[in-house]
Amino acid sequence: MTSSPSNDLHAWLRSPLGQRVYALERKLASEALAQVFGWQLLQIGLWGEDDGLIAEARTQWRSVLAWHGDRSESARSTIRSRTDSLAIASDSVDAVMLPHTLEYEPEPHEILREVGRILSGEGHLIIFGFRPLSSWGVRHLFARDGFPPGLERMIGEGRLRDWLKLLGFEIVDAQRYLFTLPWGSAAPSSQNFFERSGKHLWPLFAGGYSIKARKRVYTLTPIRPRWRKLRPKVVGGLIEPTARLDGHVDRDAREKGVMIRG
Repeated sequence: MTSSPSNDLHAWLRSPLGQRVYALERKLASEALAQVFGWQLLQIGLWGEDDGLIAEARTQWRSVLAWHGDRSESARSTIRSRTDSLAIASDSVDAVMLPHTLEYEPEPHEILREVGRILSGEGHLIIFGFRPLSSWGVRHLFARDGFPPGLERMIGEGRLRDWLKLLGFEIVDAQRYLFTLPWGSAAPSSQNFFERSGKHLWPLFAGGYSIKARKRVYTLTPIRPRWRKLRPKVVGGLIEPTARLDGHVDRDAREKGVMIRG
């Protein structure tokens, strides 16, 4: 009996390489959420141990929504819903986190539209993704079941930015990380120069990226028409009559031998 892709993914996240990725993303998530406040934070998609990525969030409530294909035992405390039709009220969430969720779903556009619907005005969206043009992208390309396990596709950072702008989001911050090869079995390191600080030296070799965006709400200010009394305009000058009815003789009439009397 073969294991499901979700079980393979959680097994990979518990491996030494997966733990390195997860530990680094927990730090990035904590930094991204440091200035995010409000009542409700929603993480869509399981990634790692329960709500580890949003554990340090400053919102009043934190929830994890498992995607429809996840059947992990660790998801028992989460809520479930179709990601393309979230059972969540519109404008009711202050922040949303998508930890590689778009890469595992067949319709990533639908998820982004739903996120835009449930986010309140000026709400934040944080996304983690793998870069296709990297060593991680190369390994995913040649992996039989995707890499990490079950990954549908890798979405480029530029492409994702375009999607977000079309949906009315403003990019607030972007980070590149994972400057390491997708092989090895070293334990997670709290200070790994090649996994994070490499962005200052060789940003094109980053294996992952994170984007923080804000939902913009543009209000229309009604412009009241300025009513004013219209006055008739005089075009040209006053036209003097060619003949005065005061006993004078019109010049033209006189030339023609015609007399006009008053």
